[in-house]
Amino acid sequence: MDNNLTRRRFLAAACAGTASAGLAGPPALARPAASPSARLAAMGGSPVRTQPFPSWPVIAENDEKAWGEVLRSKKWNRLGGNRVENFEKSWATRLGAAHCVATANGTSALFTSLNALEIGPGDEVLVPPYTFVATINVVLLQHALPVFVDSDRESMQIDARKIESAITKRTRCIIPVHVGGSVANLDLILQVAKKRQLPVVEDACQAHLAEWRQRKAGTLGTLGCFSFQASKNLNSGEGGAIVTDDPKLFEICMSFQNQGRGENAFVRNGDNRRLTEFQGALLLEQLTRLEEQSRVREQNAAYLTAQFREIPGILPAKMYDGCTRNAYHLYMFRYDKQHFAGLPKARFIQALQAEGIPCSGGYTPMAEQPFLKQTLNSRGFRHIYSAKEIAALEERNRCPENDKLCEEAIWFTQKMLLGTKQDMDQIAEAVRKVQGEAALFQRS
Repeated sequence: MDNNLTRRRFLAAACAGTASAGLAGPPALARPAASPSARLAAMGGSPVRTQPFPSWPVIAENDEKAWGEVLRSKKWNRLGGNRVENFEKSWATRLGAAHCVATANGTSALFTSLNALEIGPGDEVLVPPYTFVATINVVLLQHALPVFVDSDRESMQIDARKIESAITKRTRCIIPVHVGGSVANLDLILQVAKKRQLPVVEDACQAHLAEWRQRKAGTLGTLGCFSFQASKNLNSGEGGAIVTDDPKLFEICMSFQNQGRGENAFVRNGDNRRLTEFQGALLLEQLTRLEEQSRVREQNAAYLTAQFREIPGILPAKMYDGCTRNAYHLYMFRYDKQHFAGLPKARFIQALQAEGIPCSGGYTPMAEQPFLKQTLNSRGFRHIYSAKEIAALEERNRCPENDKLCEEAIWFTQKMLLGTKQDMDQIAEAVRKVQGEAALFQRS
């Protein structure tokens, strides 16, 4: 089985069917290791788990009622209705932001933000290599250059200590991504950004209600971007939003996503990135359950982490001290095969999946994806940048720590954390079982 799945393929499949020491949670009970005679399901034994994890999304009567009301109103476009506008106000209030602009998806939120900041040809944008491709695509769509800043393997976030050394006279923006719902080191990122007078666009597409020092992720930078795609913790199938405290940027973003409209004329270049009233209605109703679901994920993640820390070779993603809340869109950990008889990660995943525990190998090295080289050598980019500049970028974009991270990382989806403590016990039991039989499975 190919375990180098793209994030979208893995999360779409999951939808169909780390806490830090500072995050308080109930201690895990000491549990015996799997019996040496317990045969792995991948080798013909009985799986630890046969029941599916909770399905996603959660649908209730309020969702159906709101959807039907929009349908019958015949006001399906945000220009004729009020659901999207009401959601914008609600989301801004929930996050403590002054303004919110809804968009068609998270990619649109990022794209609109870069246009509002006038990022364009000749500019460089600092990005993490451990992220979904949209973070990179929006930079390329502006004919700007994505400059990768290597990963901090322990947290799986951008290594903020390496940001300043990546800045040049061409650098125009920093895009930290709060991968998995944990928060990148914003203290250091914002300090460097302020010193070098650079805007920060927080990619909080996976970080709904996450916090940095009790402030909501997405509200600390110049602009913050969210996704409401089908796998996300707040979900309308597709959808996105931008939050900001800057009234000028709010005005530009609102205009841009509506084809550049002003009050009485088209006042700037723009695009159609509008959210529909159906999606606005769904988001308003899904929002009523977000806090409760978030608490369940946190509690289960803390419980699972306490158990994983008892298993050699399983390393839950570190949270920075400033991350006072993790959204747990993903539960991420690193796998050290040396504690599993040298069993390769792909075979560990195969064995865990056979035990009834869905999991993924996470992102692959972004800087090595073929689309990047193809885009940088396209006609438009060759018109703007010299071959020497492109070659130099390729050298700068080497990320050895991220390469190692991609070899080690494993994910569980957020819907798995909506289960019970018994579900978490079974996850840990399956990992112990694989560890106990790893040598035999390695030889099979």
